[in-house]
Amino acid sequence: MKRKVTKAIFPVAGMGTRFLPATKSVPKEIMTLVDRPLIQYAIDEARAAGIKEFIFVTSRGKGALEDYFDHAPQLEQELRKKGKEDLLEVLKTTNMDSGAIAYIRQHKPLGLGHAVWCARRLVGNEPFAVILPDDVIAAEKPCLQQMAEAYQETGGNMVAAMEVPPEKSSSYGMLDVAEDMKNMVRVKGMVEKPAAGEAPSNLAVIGRYILSPTVFTNLNRLKSGAGGEIQLTDAISAEIEQDRSVYGYRFSGQRFDCGSKSGFLQATVAFGLARDDLRDDLSSYLRDIMATNKAAE
Repeated sequence: MKRKVTKAIFPVAGMGTRFLPATKSVPKEIMTLVDRPLIQYAIDEARAAGIKEFIFVTSRGKGALEDYFDHAPQLEQELRKKGKEDLLEVLKTTNMDSGAIAYIRQHKPLGLGHAVWCARRLVGNEPFAVILPDDVIAAEKPCLQQMAEAYQETGGNMVAAMEVPPEKSSSYGMLDVAEDMKNMVRVKGMVEKPAAGEAPSNLAVIGRYILSPTVFTNLNRLKSGAGGEIQLTDAISAEIEQDRSVYGYRFSGQRFDCGSKSGFLQATVAFGLARDDLRDDLSSYLRDIMATNKAAE
């Protein structure tokens, strides 16, 4: 029986420049997808996977993100007074217990690997998860929960993997596969953002990881990699070189890149259509738009 994963790192120090001017005053992670901030989807997924300690790697200007997880006594009092028990229940999901959540500052934007390394003292010597809130995954069983269950069988290191077309491989870390076991692949190498036609497979790494604490030792040794940043991919590749197992997990579900405007819009439509209270109005509106556009062609 492998040790359970109870700590997760959420790297949220990015500036969110692709969403300016909105992100001038609002951290990207609390921009709303339907009626929940991006970070809430990540937190809910982590909770479903058994995560008990939440470590946020932040930067200057993220105060609103910290406030989001705090209790709001005045708001709760008003809702109670008005008998809005359903909304009080919704609010409860946003509250974090004292001591369950910690914030660490990343003072320089030196990449994902550096952001993870910043949290090393809070994680200590145990396996941990990393969740990138930009990657929102719609799944019957949350993605990290799928991975945590598989991890109980394998141990080692595990990354979420998704098939991508060859022309898009230069946007991802790509897996070099040693053995394909359907839901899982054993990885013999990883290449960060390979040039077109040079990817070792069509399996891309998505923003969910379960990692061994030895990854921190690898990050200690790293110099900057692709893009002048410290790459998490390089630290995971070092695990393979040191004869420690790395697996790619083909998760069930649909991933949306909410770090891009088009991905955010697609996710908004998909999550809106999945909601009983919104589906009819939204689908009717989308059908009308499509019919109007067709008529105009």
